[in-house]
Amino acid sequence: MAMSANTPHGLLLKNPSILKTSTTTAPAIHAFPITRATPKPISIKCSYSATVAAPPASASSQDRVFNFAAGPATLPENVLRKAESELYNWRGAGMSVMEMSHRGKEFLSIIQKAESDLRKLLDISDDYAVLFLQGGATTQFAGIPLNICKPEDPVDYIVTGSWGDKAFKEATKFCKPKVIWSGKSEKYTGIPSFDKLDQNPDARYLHICANETIHGVEFKDYPTPTNKHALLIADMSSNFCSKPVDVSKFGIIYAGAQKNVGPSGVTIVIIRKDLIGNAQEITPVMLDYKIHADNNSLYNTPPCYGIYMCGLVFEDLLAQGGLVEVEKKNMKKAQILYDAIDESKGFYRCPVEKSVRSLMNVPFTLEKSELEAEFVKEAAKEQMVQLKGHRSVGGMRASIYNAMPMAGVEKLVAFMKEFQAKHA
Repeated sequence: MAMSANTPHGLLLKNPSILKTSTTTAPAIHAFPITRATPKPISIKCSYSATVAAPPASASSQDRVFNFAAGPATLPENVLRKAESELYNWRGAGMSVMEMSHRGKEFLSIIQKAESDLRKLLDISDDYAVLFLQGGATTQFAGIPLNICKPEDPVDYIVTGSWGDKAFKEATKFCKPKVIWSGKSEKYTGIPSFDKLDQNPDARYLHICANETIHGVEFKDYPTPTNKHALLIADMSSNFCSKPVDVSKFGIIYAGAQKNVGPSGVTIVIIRKDLIGNAQEITPVMLDYKIHADNNSLYNTPPCYGIYMCGLVFEDLLAQGGLVEVEKKNMKKAQILYDAIDESKGFYRCPVEKSVRSLMNVPFTLEKSELEAEFVKEAAKEQMVQLKGHRSVGGMRASIYNAMPMAGVEKLVAFMKEFQAKHA
């Protein structure tokens, strides 16, 4: 164990003379200051209160930065404070959620309420199972074809960005996927016209990434598979619960939680129940939807605390009036930011087609690219962080998920205008 020079042991190393003993008694060495008072009898009483003290007055939203990270991302302040108040002793249980048995009644109540609230938010019918899994949405790139397809089944992929491309590449190991449209040649700045898609009439499913986190491209509507027996499947990781969605249009919706509904570590899969139970023989047990559905997401120890946090976020979204109201707020935030970009006379540029610009992830560049590093640095000084674009595309990216307050977007826009005035 390394010792600081300021620790008691460190002081001994700096002052070896302190170790010299006198001809009488060696001096006592204490790790902490002591007083030499006459000891008095004391009474020790052990008590416990379930109430956690409120944070000190100095702990306010002013202490926090505006975090524009793409994920893990900012969480609602009131959700964090609720979690803080329950961290030590969850609602009188005498333990933290992090300490609970996942099979105990306390955690069962948490996961069941989280599912119930999510069903309310998205109006999920009983025809669908809701699974709380692990491994990120990336794991589902393999899980979906393994559960839905036979090795020889054809499937269609629309690739509107990096995540759609990764999903397609993973599927090649387990079925016969085909990219029926790719935006790569246009640097992933658009979405195809659905009536021009060359779909395979025998495709088992049609896969989309509903919102491309890196490139800022979002489906505003959804294609319909040509094959009436085919499924529409969507990775909704970065716009999950940001707006109402007609779940009945999809066979599977899946999402990593760490962008809009919780911390990293939780993956949510919403799957039509009749699709469960047909996994390929090679499917690992942890990727078999039937195993998880039969065990109510408790086949093994789930990400308990992450699920608890998702549940708090679901409660918060319902308290805001549900996803109709949440979408209205998101549209206002995005409009303010896109207007600032479009009205900058080219100083800032967003490459994405206006009709499919994401409400969640706003990529932009500077006309003078040599200023981009300074932009990120100066924004950080103003308590606005994680604005650097993804390493694969560069530029800047502001992720303005549900939990990003309007004040954060307004502060960013004001900074952008000041930066332009300084450097134009």
